[in-house]
Amino acid sequence: MTEWVIEAEGMTRQFGDYLAVNNVDLKVPKGCIYGFLGPNGCGKSTTIRLLTGLLTPTHGKIRVLGCELPQDAEKLREHIGYMTQKFSLYENLTLIENLQFVAKIYGVNSIAAKTRIEELLSLYHLVDKQKVMAGSLSGGQRQRLALAAATLHKPSLLFLDEPTSAVDPENRREFWERLFDLSDAGTSIIVSTHYMDEAERCHRLAILEAGEKRADGSPDELMEKMHADVVEISGENLRQVKRILLEQSQVLSAAQIGIRLRVLLKKDHLSLLDSLRQSHRLTIEYQQVRPSLEDVFVANTGTAYAQHR
Repeated sequence: MTEWVIEAEGMTRQFGDYLAVNNVDLKVPKGCIYGFLGPNGCGKSTTIRLLTGLLTPTHGKIRVLGCELPQDAEKLREHIGYMTQKFSLYENLTLIENLQFVAKIYGVNSIAAKTRIEELLSLYHLVDKQKVMAGSLSGGQRQRLALAAATLHKPSLLFLDEPTSAVDPENRREFWERLFDLSDAGTSIIVSTHYMDEAERCHRLAILEAGEKRADGSPDELMEKMHADVVEISGENLRQVKRILLEQSQVLSAAQIGIRLRVLLKKDHLSLLDSLRQSHRLTIEYQQVRPSLEDVFVANTGTAYAQHR
């Protein structure tokens, strides 16, 4: 039987006339790395704040680690870690002073805290930086410090709000290796991102737009269920070809990638390309290709989504 660390039903949050999260249902299994994928302003951060008890829902039911929110928010905070998008530790304290301060906040006794901090400094390659002021650390070092602080008390559930937005690709890859280590050790992880490559690393994810959940499932499931065909087109005058394609109601999107166009078509409309090739005398070739997660995102948001409601 599946053990759920998060169960939300009809989760809604409204700020005045603005609907930030609209009737979202979620179920996250234990040990899963679950991602929220979407552009800025889609409701990712608000959703995380609702699930951590920092915000009270306008409507809906939320249960996290067996705690009913918002009434059990204080109890829940003992068992979760939260890493914000913006570095939130004290820049005028040294790295080790920040970790010692966090240990006191979580009530970790001094002996256990010393052992745990030494373990984290070694794990995140920060031993030689422990006396450095946090404000002087590089982006990658700050990120590792923030993750160390968020996991110092060994939480069962870890929330990460766009944690890699300010670091380079190499640090992002290393960060994700640490997340898989935590997941293998039994920690459940919620991570928000707008990077497609990060979303593909998640075990499961939800695509969010305008406060609504457009789709959810594993990356492979989402690609399999996509209501569109993907083709790559090569040939002459691709900019003209793109303009012609975007005039067709059967075309969900068209984007040039290198020397090819990547086109999303409504299901079972591949014959359109043959018709256009003849009617517009286009010198093009095309082949159907496997969808990417970016294709799934495009097909489930914006105009493409509206055409399939």
